[in-house]
Amino acid sequence: MAFYEENPQGMKKSDIVVAIPSFNEAENIGHTAEQAAKGLLEYFGNQTSVIINCDNHSDDGTKDAFLAAPGAIPKIYLSTEPGVSGKGQNLRNLFEKVRELEAKAVVVLEADTKNVTPQWVRNLGEPVMRGAGYVCPLFVRHKYEATLTSSIIYPLMRCLYGRRVRQPDAGDFGFKGQLVEKFLEAPGWTESVQDHGIDIWMTTITLNSRLPIFQSFMGTPKIHRGRDPYAYLNVLFQEVLGTVFDQMTIYAGFWSQVKWSKPTALFGTDIQEVETPLPFEVNTARLHESFLQGFDRYGALWDEIYDQTICHKLQEIRGLGLQHFSFPAQTWASILFDSATAYHRVEPGRRNELLSALLPLYLGKVLSFVKKTERMSLQQAEEYIENECTIFEENKPYVVKIWE
Repeated sequence: MAFYEENPQGMKKSDIVVAIPSFNEAENIGHTAEQAAKGLLEYFGNQTSVIINCDNHSDDGTKDAFLAAPGAIPKIYLSTEPGVSGKGQNLRNLFEKVRELEAKAVVVLEADTKNVTPQWVRNLGEPVMRGAGYVCPLFVRHKYEATLTSSIIYPLMRCLYGRRVRQPDAGDFGFKGQLVEKFLEAPGWTESVQDHGIDIWMTTITLNSRLPIFQSFMGTPKIHRGRDPYAYLNVLFQEVLGTVFDQMTIYAGFWSQVKWSKPTALFGTDIQEVETPLPFEVNTARLHESFLQGFDRYGALWDEIYDQTICHKLQEIRGLGLQHFSFPAQTWASILFDSATAYHRVEPGRRNELLSALLPLYLGKVLSFVKKTERMSLQQAEEYIENECTIFEENKPYVVKIWE
């Protein structure tokens, strides 16, 4: 249960919940809460509703900013203990509160999104009211935004679990209230899940629960406050990919039987105006340098993990130079399959090292994607990604074989 709770209106039951996880978001959370209230009134006015701030005991006035936000919808503030951080910890408190409120539907919005609108509540909540178990957003993205998703998470999740969910870790989502029982009872609640791994953990559990999963087209980019994309890359990479690999062990009996992927139902196609993605700069020289540095630091470990044909291929790629750089999709798929299997087999104390060794190879794959698609439109780049996903699926028997 939450360490601390404020429930000024004494809410005991609610049909729909909008939740806002936070840590030191006093500057932004008021706007998000206000937009959530407008969305609940406009699209779910005939339902009882509540907005919940699940917080990490922020000391910047987040609680006061949330409770003071304009809007007629009741609010509840929940907090972890002082010193306990992580979005996953916040959402675990939320799951317990949703169960207590007996909510039918839950929408989660990130606190620091600057362009959230009432429409987001509708897009993520209405499919749940119509029978969806889980709803992932489909934001408008620049082709070089969220490359961790397009290069690893999407092709790997699609290949493993057989559903084409393009942004399974986007941070905002909707889900059926009954799913909280599965979330609270599910195995694999690791330190990574308690922080950045929570989104992909929830999506994976849903895919294995066989409940209907939807995508909802948002028609807009997602604008966060300014961040250095490299500042937390190593932590994010380890926690998200570590969670994916951990879930592979838990659900191997399911994914090893899945042959090909199926499309996912799409909501929100009635949106009339679609915004263009924001500009996104890529430092190709930095990516290339990070890839090359990996050989000195992790070359011996790569020789241990990967087949010799892969190691020879990596040496070929190393010698291409920046201008002609290319990283074949089949080589990349084999690397991810081998890495997942090695992660499954090694003692837990070596797993972080294995994930760190994969990071420079991922940066090399991103560089290759940039080089291949620099003259492509957004749609053409998406088609390129879809083709690479097909290569993952064609080579899936390899990972099933080596896993067993």
